[in-house]
Amino acid sequence: MKKSQVILLTGASSGIGYDTAVALAKQGHKVYAAARRVERMEPLREYGIVPLKMDVTDEASMQEGVQAILSAEGRIDVLINNAGYGYFGAVETVPMKDARNQLEVNIFGLARLCQLVLPAMRAQHSGRIINTSSVAGKSVFYYGGWYHVSKYAVEALSDALRMELQPFGIDVVIIEPGAIKTNWGIIAADHLAQTSEGTAYAESGMMMAQNLRNMYQSSSLSDPSVVRKAICRAVNARRPRTRYRIGYMSGTIVFFHWLLPARWWDAFLRLMGKKKLF
Repeated sequence: MKKSQVILLTGASSGIGYDTAVALAKQGHKVYAAARRVERMEPLREYGIVPLKMDVTDEASMQEGVQAILSAEGRIDVLINNAGYGYFGAVETVPMKDARNQLEVNIFGLARLCQLVLPAMRAQHSGRIINTSSVAGKSVFYYGGWYHVSKYAVEALSDALRMELQPFGIDVVIIEPGAIKTNWGIIAADHLAQTSEGTAYAESGMMMAQNLRNMYQSSSLSDPSVVRKAICRAVNARRPRTRYRIGYMSGTIVFFHWLLPARWWDAFLRLMGKKKLF
């Protein structure tokens, strides 16, 4: 395990982010947990974690958060970009303000935080950026257009950063979860149902939304702990992997997306909009 490090972790007010903050603090790291709802992170203080109010769509809050850490610690060793959410719906029917917000949270906020921490990391000639992507950055599901755009962008940006930052001793790692038992699928399904209602996509959109809900209530999905453990491995490894692909169906989905002709993949995924599969 590496020595104690100063870590900035976004999306820490609940779920995987919250649990990861606790796990890293217990390993001896100094963790700054960032999220919009800072009140939800108050219990983290008992582990020595410092809650930070930060909105990854707000420039001022990101600048203030990074500067607060540098003022207190003099360094940032690890940035974990964990904030994000999924917005499903037909490309035609998702309001552009929601499409833009999906990209602001999942990619532009992530990119801006990278920009803000990098001067300090370059000065240290060390650092690590860990970006939470998804197998959604390697494959496309029915009605997931804007979400997949954001995750494909995370993959491309991370690959570009890895090459650019290697000369400065900075690692870039991508976490690629498969289907994880969280409320992500329920939120995505609710968005899909809302944007499909009363449109040309209503019938298939509603069926896809129901399949998403059923799938994310299944006991087959991986426990969120697999993501937490992968992030901790990426933090502590002397030489981390470039990608940690973990969780239910993660390798299978990527493999078949690569193997199947595009029309076969499309036909298979469209089944989720035609009949109940889960």
